[in-house]
Amino acid sequence: MKYGNIIDNDKIIDEVLVSYFKAPKSYTTEDMCEINSHGGNVIMRKILEICLNNGAELAEPGEFTKRAFLNGRIDLSQAESVIDIINAKSEREAKEGIKQLEGFLAEAISRIKKEILEVITNIEVSIDYPEYDTPEVLEDELREKMELILKKLNELEKTFDNGKIIKEGIKTAIIGRPNAGKSSLLNAILKEDRAIVTEFEGTTRDTIEEFVNINGIPLKLIDTAGIRDTKNEVERIGIEKSRKMAKDADLVILIIDGSKELSLDDKEILNIVNRSRTIVILNKMDLEQKINENTEVIKDFDNIIKISALKKEGINDLYNKITDLFNLNDISIDNDIVITNERHKVLIRKAKEDLISARNGLDNNMPIDIVAIGLKDVLSDLGEITGEEASEEIINEIFARFCLGK
Repeated sequence: MKYGNIIDNDKIIDEVLVSYFKAPKSYTTEDMCEINSHGGNVIMRKILEICLNNGAELAEPGEFTKRAFLNGRIDLSQAESVIDIINAKSEREAKEGIKQLEGFLAEAISRIKKEILEVITNIEVSIDYPEYDTPEVLEDELREKMELILKKLNELEKTFDNGKIIKEGIKTAIIGRPNAGKSSLLNAILKEDRAIVTEFEGTTRDTIEEFVNINGIPLKLIDTAGIRDTKNEVERIGIEKSRKMAKDADLVILIIDGSKELSLDDKEILNIVNRSRTIVILNKMDLEQKINENTEVIKDFDNIIKISALKKEGINDLYNKITDLFNLNDISIDNDIVITNERHKVLIRKAKEDLISARNGLDNNMPIDIVAIGLKDVLSDLGEITGEEASEEIINEIFARFCLGK
């Protein structure tokens, strides 16, 4: 690391530290240097301009990580983890990104590929030296090994359910009729006045989206317009959007004013939601209650809690209910490999399908060399995850999602 000045036309632009990384001990495995300036847009732009005038070129999105991949320092799954770490919305997501960057997924894929290669090798040996094994013994061994590989692929694919929660969070729609306390609940969870709260009905006309963490899992909260019959066109559009959000959400928090009798709007909303993924909240428990868990229609729901959004009472009960519903305490990333990337899941599923096809070919007395071709397809599928078999188009598409300087 060297200390000195950046000079242009005999004028000092800034005093800086320059770090030099000699190949192959750098991020890209190439000779690299980094200039550490005091910062500030004006100074940084000037230093960049001087570099460009002296032959440097601007990097493409993700170019440094792409070079690290192309030069063999990391595989494609590790490169993708860099995006996950940068975009992480929770500590668990960041930890999973770090695990993938350290090569945990690559190692698991490599072990499975090695087992497939052993099966292919046995097949090729049997073709070249048929006197060593009878066809029946060979087929039994191959079938057993393929079943073990299929089991491992199944286990990897199943982790995506948890991985999706870790990466994307739980899409949660807060619905209810006007003035039931939806915006007050959102504000109570966020611990800030994010949504407008008044005594007038229909204040929320559009959705408000915010993230909050529960047990390290991001919860994407969507405060929706109150559902009721209205002639106001703007409010009506907001209500239609609320209905759609309730249908598409992973979790629905249906909030009801417990200090009033159930209205026709309340009953309609209770009838349109999916009960298995809905938490009914009886709000305003600080006031005299007119309804409870045994009230008609409400009693049909399994997940009912009482809160006071205004006084922020019962919020922890809501967190605990969400934790139980989605088994958040069971999602462990400390020792387990978790698939969080949709591309990886698709390729693992394709590898499973090709493996099942190869196994079926064996069961249907297909020539053994045809079975080997099917197994090579499985290798190719898994190779796309780590990058050995990925096309240039796929590689370019992945790195195009990076920001500059990564």
